[in-house]
Amino acid sequence: MRLLMLGGTEFVGRSVVEEALGRGWDVTVFHRGRHPAPAGVADLRGDRTETGGLAALETGEWDAVVDTWTGAPSAVAAAARLLDGRVGRYAYVSSRSVYAYPAAAGLDEDGPVVEGSPDDDDASDYARAKRGGELAAEAVFGDRALFARAGLILGPHENVGRLPWWLGRIARGGRVLAPGPRDLPLQYVDGRDLAVWTLDAVESGLGGPYNLVSPPGHTTMGALLEACAAATGADAELVWTDPRRILDAGVQPWTDLPIWLPRGELYDTLHRGDVSRALATGLRCRPVGETVADTWDWLRSLGGEAPRRPDRPSVGLDPEVEAKLLGL
Repeated sequence: MRLLMLGGTEFVGRSVVEEALGRGWDVTVFHRGRHPAPAGVADLRGDRTETGGLAALETGEWDAVVDTWTGAPSAVAAAARLLDGRVGRYAYVSSRSVYAYPAAAGLDEDGPVVEGSPDDDDASDYARAKRGGELAAEAVFGDRALFARAGLILGPHENVGRLPWWLGRIARGGRVLAPGPRDLPLQYVDGRDLAVWTLDAVESGLGGPYNLVSPPGHTTMGALLEACAAATGADAELVWTDPRRILDAGVQPWTDLPIWLPRGELYDTLHRGDVSRALATGLRCRPVGETVADTWDWLRSLGGEAPRRPDRPSVGLDPEVEAKLLGL
């Protein structure tokens, strides 16, 4: 297989490239040059947001392209039009954010989605931008366009900081504020499992939308944080705290306490989606302990400091707020 990866130097794109190389595929990576391209790929440079930025892609043929673009849909439209006739299938890493909010628990791929435009130059509304990206790929490739609607993505090379923050906090040891309940089910996907499924899907000719996260309850908040403690070997005491007490203190779920959401509309939207279509087509999710341990090994290889995307806000709880809630 000849794969064109649009991106490919960070997180999900990097996982896709590493998986493709492991299969012996011929991989071309098109990127802006902000990070080194993985060894073993054909390295093309360009900035798709600039006039003429796609010039490096004006020649060449590939069996499939994987696109992780999170910006304006017009960039996806431009790439799809340029590659028309020279690429077999177009896989776009989308998001479950495209569903109209709130998404009911158990919502599958046929649920209502937000409006979007394939030629929109605005990326300020993430949900509309991702929907527009889907429409852009579909307009050119039709049923040869695949949409991997990912939810929460964790694993090595994470550049948002959610799991790295928890690992860093627990590694410091002591009493750690643990947002309850301990048995709260979580839904996420390891970026490497997303990569495996996506490449399998393009190879087997799948098209259309697929919710790409684990089954609801693949792990729990308790199992996740306990895996962090086990991986780091830290002398940490998880202090399970009632959600109401945390919220009353002004702590923001998802950002101050990454990954965690109290039960409600947002929790149902992000942690209770239907993934039966992806499971039926081969999605397999590794144990949470493996994801956590591998992420910790990667962090240690970097000296404990994970890279951060400049377009995403920082995450993590203020130590003074944590100490107050713990009564320290």
